[in-house]
Amino acid sequence: MSTMTPKKTRVTALLAARAAHTHRKAWAAVFAALALTSLLLGAFALALSSAGLGHARVERYADADLVVTGDQNTRFTAKPWGSKPETATAGLTERVRVPRAALKTVRAVPGVRAAIADEVFPAGVDGTEITGRPWDAAQLGSYSLLEGAAPRRASEVVVGEGTARVGEHVTVRVAGTDATYRVTGVAEGPRDAAYFTSAEARRLAGHPGSVAAVGVRADPGTSTSALYARVRHALDTAGAHGVGHRADGDGAGLRVLTGDGRGGAEFLGAAPARSGMLALLGSVTATVVLIALLVVSSTVVQALQQRSRELGLLRAVGATPRQLRGAVGREVGRVAVRAALTGAVAAVPAYVALRALLDAQGALPPGLELPLPPWLLPAPLLTAGLTLLIARVAALIACARTAKVRPAEALREAAPGNARRITGLVLLFIGVSSAGTATLQHGEAAAAAAGAAAVVLVIGCALLGPWIAEGAMRVLGGRLRRHGGPAGHLAVANCTASARRLGAALTPIILVTAFVSVQLAAGATMTHAAGDQAEEAARADYAVTAAGGLPRGTLERIRETPGVRAATAVTRGTVVLARRETGSPRLDRLPVLGVTPEGLSRTLDPAVREGALSALRPGTVAVGRDQARDLDVGPGSKVTLRFGDGVEARLKVVATYDRELALGAFLFSRDQLLRHTSSPGPDRVLVAAPGGAAQALRAAAPGARVTADPGPERLDPEDRALGEVVSVAAVGAVGGFTVIAVLSTLSLITIGRRPELALLRLAGAGRDQLRRMLRLEAAATALTGLTVGTAVASLPLLAFSLSTARTLPHLPLPQAALIALTVGATTVAGTLVPSWPVLRGRYPVR
Repeated sequence: MSTMTPKKTRVTALLAARAAHTHRKAWAAVFAALALTSLLLGAFALALSSAGLGHARVERYADADLVVTGDQNTRFTAKPWGSKPETATAGLTERVRVPRAALKTVRAVPGVRAAIADEVFPAGVDGTEITGRPWDAAQLGSYSLLEGAAPRRASEVVVGEGTARVGEHVTVRVAGTDATYRVTGVAEGPRDAAYFTSAEARRLAGHPGSVAAVGVRADPGTSTSALYARVRHALDTAGAHGVGHRADGDGAGLRVLTGDGRGGAEFLGAAPARSGMLALLGSVTATVVLIALLVVSSTVVQALQQRSRELGLLRAVGATPRQLRGAVGREVGRVAVRAALTGAVAAVPAYVALRALLDAQGALPPGLELPLPPWLLPAPLLTAGLTLLIARVAALIACARTAKVRPAEALREAAPGNARRITGLVLLFIGVSSAGTATLQHGEAAAAAAGAAAVVLVIGCALLGPWIAEGAMRVLGGRLRRHGGPAGHLAVANCTASARRLGAALTPIILVTAFVSVQLAAGATMTHAAGDQAEEAARADYAVTAAGGLPRGTLERIRETPGVRAATAVTRGTVVLARRETGSPRLDRLPVLGVTPEGLSRTLDPAVREGALSALRPGTVAVGRDQARDLDVGPGSKVTLRFGDGVEARLKVVATYDRELALGAFLFSRDQLLRHTSSPGPDRVLVAAPGGAAQALRAAAPGARVTADPGPERLDPEDRALGEVVSVAAVGAVGGFTVIAVLSTLSLITIGRRPELALLRLAGAGRDQLRRMLRLEAAATALTGLTVGTAVASLPLLAFSLSTARTLPHLPLPQAALIALTVGATTVAGTLVPSWPVLRGRYPVR
């Protein structure tokens, strides 16, 4: 086709300008949808970019040029079907220690002024948890003395500000052993830190052959990059590796950290949390983009469909397909440019609000920094360009039929054909099949199958909208006629005659009901089921806790206390499970419990199905029922796991149990889990004893805190808080999209019906009758959309909840009521408000 001439270009521009001005009310909804699209895409782009630049905060090693640490990643390599080998990587949340021999290697490197061994170990002072370190390592963070002097003897300590005064004596508990130290100084920096001599810190840490990390300071004039190369070469030449046996193919070489990477040696959970955050934000962003495409396209199509006769008339009087597409494209472009820029400007405060929400809910792990440099602020302008592209594509789709048919046929409205009906039925069948597949899965596989089923079912319902509307009128028609009077008859007649129009109105209602219900109910179901399991597992009457650990023999003394039926020591940790999924390698980091098995069912009952927990000891493991089914193991089988410090172990399964949503997928012997836990936290002993035993328990555990009726023991995924906040943001975004879609669709439909309403008034219908008719139509539309949307959500939710939680879906009543209220209010507003002009006054006005 030849290039458009200037004259034709002017005609196209004139048509676009006149149409945009004449139909500005119709384009208001498109503007709102595009502005929200640009805002959300811009905000999530900033969130993804900030997470991509994220790193652990540098505190303890701020004055070190380099930090030598163990490899805090574990890897698993497998070959997918018919492809090249792939490697999955997961972060380790327990410290991988550095052999002490590496300290000598680093000190011998030219340009190293000092190589300082650091130790980090939990301790307690007056029931408060603190962190113990050698005083020499304090200089790596530029922590200087506020008063007093450095410790010189094993009996001396420097404390953080506010802990004690110089000259006082404090009792420090480490690994359950109390020792008294004289305070020789008060240091700046963290208040919950205590500094000992290097020898004393090494003794208290309990790892004589290794160190937590090595801080390196360079000679004056030696660049960091040059020193890094020398230290890296020296360690590689010496063959230095982290402590512990790693899996085959999982390298355990030491790492040399510089710049922002130094914080990873201190905040071990920051890097894994950042990776999880990137995956979560990427998934949510993809969902928002999909919903945005659906909503923007449907809104633009609806805005142009109301003018199909006008566009057909232009085609009939001689407008070429190219002129028509050009005019529509320019018209949409005028609206889209302003909307995209408006959303891009608002994206920055939206991201700031999201960050504030994450901070307020404590969803970010300690030490994770998410920078937002100034050069990143224009990023929403790029997503604004994507918004413009979405709008132009939607415009081309909307005018495709009118532009390509013959002028004589352009004025005729096409009825939905059999191809649309067959496609919709096929999609419904696929969606139901996908939901059925979810019942055979569990965990993330079940969630993915359920989510796919919901999306396919919604699209199928959108294609079958006219027939769903006809079916709804067959069900509701009789009741509307009986109770609605003349207005009810009018409402039924209108909805039956305009099934295609009603179907278009139902689509966004079904979308918002189904999607929001699935998003909210999936998380609520898991949380509710885990809470129920935790309550059912809880048997303890008391919990005994102590910062710095309980003294040796305390557990035995508690068990010998009169009236005590059982006592169980509990600690928490993590493991990494390596497995294949559809042939590809996968690493899952899971929270787990370590317990002492004697009398466990009386204090913390996991509901054993097979085997016996009394056989739980180092070298063995108990497995949750669903995890055992997935791994195809049972009592007597072997399972290979990696502990939180990367050490691999092949363990014998001694039992399977039911309550894994609350207690985790694996139960270990506490002694074995403690060997691979760098910061186990305060000891916790669960006790089954009659009331009034608190005083006797305090006597058996000096310095411990005794709590009656303790809360149930429950393990939550490490990214639960982050997932909840991001899910709420996603639900709010999708809810905003669909509210705009419902309002715009119904408003445009009602605006297009103004001549019809005016004609009814001229034929004798009263204003009150018409208002009642519109209210009945809105009620029928909302009820049908809510019913179908609930049915669409129920199938995948039922499959997901039965396979994963073995319960029925759970949605809190306030959330369900909010969905219904939002849909009802939006439907009524979109139907009644646009009809006010034609229903006002004595005479009808178009």
